[in-house]
Amino acid sequence: MSWRANPPLALALLAVALVAAVLAASASGAVSIPLRELPALLWGTPTPEQALWRNVLIDIRLPRVLLAVVMGAGLAISGAALQALFRNPLAEPGLIGISAGASLGAVIAIVMTPGGFWYTAPGAFIGSLVATLLAYMVGRRVPGVAGLLLAGVAITAIAFSLVGLFTFMASDAQLRDLTFWNMGSLAGANWKLLAFLAPWVLLLSCWLLRQWRVMNALLLGEREAQHLGYSLRRARARLVLACTLIVGPLVAASGTIVFVGLVVPHLVRMMLGANHRLLLPACLLGGGLVMTLADWLARVVVVPAELPIGLVTGLAGGPFFLWLLARGRRHG
Repeated sequence: MSWRANPPLALALLAVALVAAVLAASASGAVSIPLRELPALLWGTPTPEQALWRNVLIDIRLPRVLLAVVMGAGLAISGAALQALFRNPLAEPGLIGISAGASLGAVIAIVMTPGGFWYTAPGAFIGSLVATLLAYMVGRRVPGVAGLLLAGVAITAIAFSLVGLFTFMASDAQLRDLTFWNMGSLAGANWKLLAFLAPWVLLLSCWLLRQWRVMNALLLGEREAQHLGYSLRRARARLVLACTLIVGPLVAASGTIVFVGLVVPHLVRMMLGANHRLLLPACLLGGGLVMTLADWLARVVVVPAELPIGLVTGLAGGPFFLWLLARGRRHG
């Protein structure tokens, strides 16, 4: 039996849960910080005993937690937009080659350059843009979204084949870098990275929030959307570009993180329905909440070591994906 939550109450609960998750994640880790000390550490003058806590909180943990919020929000709202575009609740940002292109760009940067974040991240971003552009240019020759979908599948297959080729060429040290990048991690978070990504994702997410009408129209079907006065070719290009510009830098900064763009929009849709006026802001909050919890688990499960966050989202999202398939078959 399906149910629908009260929209204002659901959004308020998501916001409260996100704030609570941020506070808990900021206080937890290899160095535990009492929650009651957080205000003094953020705004007060720390005592000598509190100096370590303040350094951990300000320099390491807070930028990482906030980056998790930004990343989850961006992946989730992009997933919701692509699900509306393809009229398929199982669509996600990797469907049109964004993730595969980023992986190929990162692999090329790791194998063909001295390596390091400032080579890998731009390589991954450029790879995601090139892969999505190719998928769009090839796919637009076929009417509707089927061409974009098929082109994305083909581009993804080619990209991962090239990833395998460059992996074969890599040295042992490069293979280690490739392995950890593909597992995903927020360990490289810092205030400079956050200062770039947060306004970028916020700006593009605000633009996507304003596209809720066209997303609702797309759910009715392409012919109906055209009758309502929307130019589908133009709307499709704008949505694909916006999602690529959001997901590309996020994947470049963190590596491959799976299932967030698939799971969060579907969960929110089950709770609030398919109206994108409510769905999109709820995805922003829900995505930030899920990614914050995933990164917190990655840091505390095997303290003092940490799990790659891509493993956490994969272990949680994979079973949920199978549940969606089983549920769809029962109700089909």
